[in-house]
Amino acid sequence: MGKIRSGNHIFITWSGDHTPRHVHIFKDKKLICKWDLENQRVMEGKISKRLRRLIDVLVKEKKI
Repeated sequence: MGKIRSGNHIFITWSGDHTPRHVHIFKDKKLICKWDLENQRVMEGKISKRLRRLIDVLVKEKKI
């Protein structure tokens, strides 16, 4: 399991989780979105432009 705090969000990945590789994004202990890292799209929930940029930065830095 990987857990990263960035901004007001918590990004969690689990090793051995189902495919496609994805990240669960929480804010205030509430699931905001499940983001498909392989196909760069929302699997569940909604995403803001700010959150999308934050995901791009974390992927580029290889944190998620």
